[in-house]
Amino acid sequence: MKFSESVALALSAILAHKLRSFLTLLGIIFGVATVIVVVSLVEGFNKYFNDKIADLGSNAFVVNKMGIVTSLQEWIERSKKNKDIKLDDLHAIKEHTTYVRDAAAVMRRRGNIKRDTQLLQDVEIDGVTANMVDIDSVKVDQGRYITGSEEEHSRDVCFVGYEVVKQFFPSVDPLEKEIKIDGRPFRIVGVAQEMGTVFGNPRDNFVLMPISTYQNIYGSRGSIGIRVAAIGPESIERAQDEVRVVLRTRRHLNYNDPDNFGIVTSDALNNLRERIFGTISIVAIGVTSISLVVGGIVIMNIMLVSVTERTREIGIRKSLGARRADIVRQFLSESTVLSLIGGCIGVAIAYGLGKLATIFFSLPTSLPILWTIIALTVSASIGLFFGIYPAWKAAKLDPIEALRAD
Repeated sequence: MKFSESVALALSAILAHKLRSFLTLLGIIFGVATVIVVVSLVEGFNKYFNDKIADLGSNAFVVNKMGIVTSLQEWIERSKKNKDIKLDDLHAIKEHTTYVRDAAAVMRRRGNIKRDTQLLQDVEIDGVTANMVDIDSVKVDQGRYITGSEEEHSRDVCFVGYEVVKQFFPSVDPLEKEIKIDGRPFRIVGVAQEMGTVFGNPRDNFVLMPISTYQNIYGSRGSIGIRVAAIGPESIERAQDEVRVVLRTRRHLNYNDPDNFGIVTSDALNNLRERIFGTISIVAIGVTSISLVVGGIVIMNIMLVSVTERTREIGIRKSLGARRADIVRQFLSESTVLSLIGGCIGVAIAYGLGKLATIFFSLPTSLPILWTIIALTVSASIGLFFGIYPAWKAAKLDPIEALRAD
């Protein structure tokens, strides 16, 4: 029997009992759909995390007081032990490193901004050095960034996020307009490109001012953050080592003393995400995969019923010269095609559910091609595996006894 003939027979048998075939497929359909949806959410979340959270800029990493903190106890210990990062540390990094292309400083707090009678509360207020624009992922959309001269002379100018413009200047050019930051008037010199949200929280609700102006208003006490850019992607680790040596030397740490500062990299953020969500993802995929096994058992049960119903057909085929291998191929083809159809329907449903989740709940999803291929392969393999026993039972029938069946 040719392969195409066995597939044609399988399709005709499936179409002859449409309702029963559909009910049989439900286990595989739901199994494949749930696995693909879970994987889509995991893959989408990972990509979303990389793009929105772990993106520290081109070949960049962050030096700050705390580093990555995963517990309250760790935060308390580091806040006591670690020293503040100061502007002198920034100057030392820029002067005594080879693999660092540039380094910029930022100080951050929350505050209120106002225009006439309009008020925006809990806005992110950052003081930055002028060269931050060359390192940060924030890009200029209108106007310009803060200049070195404005930083040097502590000018009352600001660079604002898209959300601020949307709230204060919905139909007016915001450049050169005045807003008040915690009661002090500032002139807008530029607007950032829209960055959207992270898990529903806006990223465009911020204002930037020269760090010198920031310190004049809020004081220079407290720690700064330093964003460091390496000269190239292959030099990031060497740049980190250089920065670590500079800071440890300035703090007079012995070789066996732990760092009393933090270095945050994109890889470290991704490792943290993997530690937190990696096990959960594996368990979720494993649990949803159980439904595929259940679907396979249902297919085996229906195929056994089919063998019983078609005993006379099997007898006729054997009497006309069909070999055991032909009978096995026929029933294996039927179970495999049945399972594969269910897998295709499951993938289509998963794709639709992923799109709906993105539209209505802003959940990041990404349909993974590799996992789609794996899901279809697994579904076909389940049909093949669970169809072996019914096919073997059909092939084993005695043709004379089979012909006597009603």
